[in-house]
Amino acid sequence: MFNINNILRENIKNLTPYSSARDEYQGEASVFLDANENAFGSPLEQQFNRYPDPLQFEVKKRLSSIKGLPVRNIFLGNGSDEAIDILFRSFCTPGVDNVILVPPTYGMYKVSANINDVETRNVPLTAEFQLNLEGIAEAIDKNTKLIFICSPNNPTGNSINRADVETLLTNFGGLVVVDEAYINFSRQKTFIQELTEYANLVVLQTLSKAWGLAGLRIGMAFASEEIIEVMNKVKPPYNVNEASQQLALKALENIEQVNSWIKETLVQRDKLVLGIKDFDFVIDIYPSDANFILVKTTDANGIYNFLVERGIIVRNRSKVELCEGCLRITVGTPDENDILLETLQNFK
Repeated sequence: MFNINNILRENIKNLTPYSSARDEYQGEASVFLDANENAFGSPLEQQFNRYPDPLQFEVKKRLSSIKGLPVRNIFLGNGSDEAIDILFRSFCTPGVDNVILVPPTYGMYKVSANINDVETRNVPLTAEFQLNLEGIAEAIDKNTKLIFICSPNNPTGNSINRADVETLLTNFGGLVVVDEAYINFSRQKTFIQELTEYANLVVLQTLSKAWGLAGLRIGMAFASEEIIEVMNKVKPPYNVNEASQQLALKALENIEQVNSWIKETLVQRDKLVLGIKDFDFVIDIYPSDANFILVKTTDANGIYNFLVERGIIVRNRSKVELCEGCLRITVGTPDENDILLETLQNFK
């Protein structure tokens, strides 16, 4: 049985969070003389002289209606990277605890672990890019606090077998973090629906991908109320700025537009695969549930440099474990994809 107190750091259990000026009253107010702001305004047409809502209630309320879960189960961060870092700082004691990663996977898990002086134990995915459950079980010890699973996976693009993730959730005493940054492009359903069943589940999502708000840096974590309370206690008081909150609210009103972009992205993904697969230098194109494809080639470095010289940037993943010879190519607009394909026809 999962018990959050078994994995929470002792100093975090006893932490008194910073109490901002906006945390210390309830109800409506019209005169704010509590936060040492510039009362005269800001030199912009839109005013940003007041601190933002520290708990982003209006954005969370809108997300609550979209995602179908209560506000108390939602954390908002300065990108998903902030949520990842807060999980390390909340649950992993530096120099003592460890986490399990399943490469190839998103690189920030390891970077955050290194920043927080937390050991990473790598259990590579299988040749089919699925979890090695036996290897994970062997890697777990009493100091293992987190397991990170990216699904659909970056950089491979595939979804991770749902039953395997549920096996970990059932048997692991720490947190299983399922990163669903690309879930909007996937045929698989989100793990958000399983939050009431698994107390040790944390689901990460973002407004950076399908929603097209990468420049605003808004990441989401969904978890039990007790986990969200810990994350809110550890985060900086005003971690999501007012401009991002306002623009996110406007964007979240346009679900139909986003759904249209998702459908078009999937169409363009299929066209991109058809256009690339017959090039002589292509060995394989792995099935994708994301807005990118992973292409195994005979000369990843040569192709990458060839494209850079012509102003086209893809991601060279050839030095990543299990991705030798691979390029990760994001699905662009129809014009961008056509330019890529036309350019690749000239690669020798």
